[in-house]
Amino acid sequence: MNEKSYSESYKAAGVDITAGYRAVELMKSHIARTKNEGCLDDIGGFGGLFGLNLKGYEEPVLVSGTDGVGTKLRLAFLMDRHHTVGIDCVAMCVNDVICCGAKPLFFLDYIACGKNVPERIAELVSGVAEGCVQAGCALIGGETAEMPGFYPEDEYDLAGFSVGIVDKKKIVDHSAMIPGDVVIALPSSGVHSNGFSLVRKVFDMEHSLQWKTPRPELGGKSAGETLLVPTKIYVKPMLALLDRIRVKGISHITGGGFFENIPRAIPDGLGARIQKSAVRVLPIFELIAKTGAIPERDMFNTFNMGVGMSVVVAKEDAETALHILQAEGEDAYVMGEIVPSQDKVMLV
Repeated sequence: MNEKSYSESYKAAGVDITAGYRAVELMKSHIARTKNEGCLDDIGGFGGLFGLNLKGYEEPVLVSGTDGVGTKLRLAFLMDRHHTVGIDCVAMCVNDVICCGAKPLFFLDYIACGKNVPERIAELVSGVAEGCVQAGCALIGGETAEMPGFYPEDEYDLAGFSVGIVDKKKIVDHSAMIPGDVVIALPSSGVHSNGFSLVRKVFDMEHSLQWKTPRPELGGKSAGETLLVPTKIYVKPMLALLDRIRVKGISHITGGGFFENIPRAIPDGLGARIQKSAVRVLPIFELIAKTGAIPERDMFNTFNMGVGMSVVVAKEDAETALHILQAEGEDAYVMGEIVPSQDKVMLV
């Protein structure tokens, strides 16, 4: 902390730079958890430095992904719980990066807030750090912007980006996909970080306390607790899978659900025929549909419905793929197959 750096005039305008210094001190221990062999400096510089170890790569390609947490943050405000949304932020980025077959290397975050409360900022960063640990990447920098008059004092926004690396010849694309290939589902932990504008409307979160009531269908948890469960990070099980067999397509099931995300990994002329009876829909989605009278088609076009990531492999590799993923702690299962079709997704 620079003890000679302060401005009473700036503080009177709503920006306390000494609070920023305090937040940095509080977050240092969290950031230290994420350090790996690529980290070349400590936080505080103008840019984050990361050394590339290119051993084993013939044509290294960098892959980047950026995202935020979205209106799930509103739930964090209402519940005054801020230690998990950082995991969501990392997950939304690194899960996209792994869809290309790339290993995430590092992450940077951006926090904008109405008032810099050092303890709350450090709590947010603790979640970001936990996400980075789960993804095996380093948190090498970030920005905290105090913006009085732009955000309410007790609110903030959280976004970030990740950079990963993959050998050009190992980039996952859909060029080898053929009819008969198998679609494997990796279960989600819940709603993840998409569809929360609809969720908040369904449960009338601004006016009703119903979502705070424990519910037997949610294992005794409230809807709020269940909804705030962080997005699952699939990096490590997917890297294990990519190392063992040829993966023909990967979809991160985010906003837009099955109908928007699965087609992004399927070539023209082919489609994924998904067996609805095979999809292990989580109770929270059944509750959302029932409470809001949401049609099934809209549910599958908004939410992940219990499937956070889908993977396409050759039929002869399906059993091996399931064993690999299950050994990594993923209760993966087959939910469909690739067929000739002009429709990219068919729920049957």
